[in-house]
Amino acid sequence: MSHTLGIRQAQKQKTRQAFLDAALALLEEQSLSSLGLREVTRAVGVAPTAFYRHFRSTADLGVALVDEALGSLHPMVRTTVATAGEERITRAVQLIAGHVSAHPAHVRFIARERHGGVQPVREAIRAQLARFAEEVKTELAKDPEAAGWSDDDLLMLAHLYVDQMLITASLFLETLDSAESAESAESAEPSEAERRRVVQVATRQLRLISLGRQHWLDQES
Repeated sequence: MSHTLGIRQAQKQKTRQAFLDAALALLEEQSLSSLGLREVTRAVGVAPTAFYRHFRSTADLGVALVDEALGSLHPMVRTTVATAGEERITRAVQLIAGHVSAHPAHVRFIARERHGGVQPVREAIRAQLARFAEEVKTELAKDPEAAGWSDDDLLMLAHLYVDQMLITASLFLETLDSAESAESAESAEPSEAERRRVVQVATRQLRLISLGRQHWLDQES
């Protein structure tokens, strides 16, 4: 009996993942608010009623995509911020570049739906970003430079880092799209040069935030 239940559970999870994958592919060309339930079930090859065994609505499916896109990043972000100085900046840029390269469709989805028309999805993204900020704040508070900082100011700094990481992800995504176009034109060199430029700009911008942090308390002197 337990073996049969295990097979059924595995099949259910497989079907659920098929819905997520199909929706993500369809969302490359449209927003979640315009995505139809029948489009998703047609792409998966199941009856529309099967959808409701896994999700309450397309908004619910969108929230699951948010978790899939951002949920796995929390341990990596904590590990990255746990380093210090220039290594923290270097690893942060590498993390973003690697994630965009490995999961461009997820990054596009988050970028589009962060300010999209589906409220539960916007709220889910906002909650994930707020969680990132709290985790970054916890690590920043361990730095010697955090002495004398209030919790509110540390959280503000953490949000600056998180916002900058989102901006950097968008820049890397543009570079990736440009590289794909260049490959089709049999010339990827300009896109590779652009990628190096994004790395340089992102590194300098994060460094600027770090330098500003060192002088934040000067205003109270």
